[in-house]
Amino acid sequence: MFCFISLRRCINIVKDLRVNDRIRSRKVRLIDQEGEQIGIKSLDDALDRAAEYGMDLVEVAPQANPPVCRIMDYGKYKYEQAKKEKEAKKNQNVMNVKEVQMGVKIEDHDFNVKLKQARRFLNNKDKVKVRIRFRGREMMHKELGYDLMDRLIEQTKDIGKVESKPKMEGRNMMMFLTPESDK
Repeated sequence: MFCFISLRRCINIVKDLRVNDRIRSRKVRLIDQEGEQIGIKSLDDALDRAAEYGMDLVEVAPQANPPVCRIMDYGKYKYEQAKKEKEAKKNQNVMNVKEVQMGVKIEDHDFNVKLKQARRFLNNKDKVKVRIRFRGREMMHKELGYDLMDRLIEQTKDIGKVESKPKMEGRNMMMFLTPESDK
């Protein structure tokens, strides 16, 4: 099972290149292992030459007329492609969305705890979704929510930027902050 999965992964990386006996064309444009163009040869001649060097004949440009084939070590090529893809994946930055919830009547200490949480998320390169819940008659005083959001923006402006301004969605006021380095 393991070999099947890793083989499938390798095939996806190399995008189903035809190798040796799987090449269908009668004539091919041949390139040797140093990258020198040999010319148009019959498939049998090209396969013989690849076998002479102990390497594989790989169809690198099937859409060309005649198809371009290269003499190379196919196993080594697949390995290098997998290595490149793994390296690209490692350098990729995955951004998560973390949420900070508050109420309108939040006290200073509780606000500071939520602020510290938001700052920690921004330092970890995560987006922060800030949500303020309005209950009952608090809906009459939306300006308190906007003031709270402005206070949070002011205290995180050194490490984060506002991606979307505070807006009401039902009984909740929402806003998104992104890390400074991402913009």
